[in-house]
Amino acid sequence: MKEQHIIEVNKDICIGCGLCENDCPVNNITIKDKKSVIKNQDCIKCGHCSAICPTAAITLTGFDDEPIEIKNETTVDSNELLMAIKSRRTIRKFKNKEVHSEIIQQIIEAGRFTPSAKNSQDVSYIVLDENKSKYEEIAVKFFRRIKPIVSLFMKSAKEVTIDDNFFFKGAPVAIMVLTKDKISGSLAASNMALMAESYGLGVLYSGFFTTVVNNSRKLRKSLNLKHNDYVVTTLVLGYPDVRYRRTAQKERANVRFL
Repeated sequence: MKEQHIIEVNKDICIGCGLCENDCPVNNITIKDKKSVIKNQDCIKCGHCSAICPTAAITLTGFDDEPIEIKNETTVDSNELLMAIKSRRTIRKFKNKEVHSEIIQQIIEAGRFTPSAKNSQDVSYIVLDENKSKYEEIAVKFFRRIKPIVSLFMKSAKEVTIDDNFFFKGAPVAIMVLTKDKISGSLAASNMALMAESYGLGVLYSGFFTTVVNNSRKLRKSLNLKHNDYVVTTLVLGYPDVRYRRTAQKERANVRFL
């Protein structure tokens, strides 16, 4: 986390129920004199104590927004969700149609609220929209130079034509997901992709662009990336200009029950 956060207990409204103590993943809360007591401030600040408290006696300082009260349990239709996952396809043809900033913000929100390892919350985002062609041009020049080398390890790369829209396919926006922890970044990107598709957007995980960003000094400098900034993936987003009429076939899941 970048900011300083303090866990506070309002003794006046704490009822000493022990829910926070039992739910704390790092055993950082105890009950004394029928009141919750925070042992130290060096925990992961996951917010479980604040979320589970029936009287809202526990709060965390230093955040821009307040917790949202959950009045009704949020559920998603399991059949619809599974069908949405089954029907997902990588999109490489996009309409010349703007994606509104409000939608982009909602997609980033899906990433922001994705759990991260040790609650590090170290995932950040770079949105490429109006100036994305500038960065794509640098990436294209770089990839054209290294294509012979890539083709040695990836046979399919030999048949690939690297045109000026090779990375973003004419899509209106791309979001780079940055973090030191690949798992946290990948989980965030997956939720972001689902959110994007809920708005009718198509998604392309641009692995090639991600590779170029992590290896091209010129592109990294152009993007103002620091030495330790690592791009986990790049989501290319836009309204699909293609319609798939059936799901892709997959091999059976390799599952063992022990």
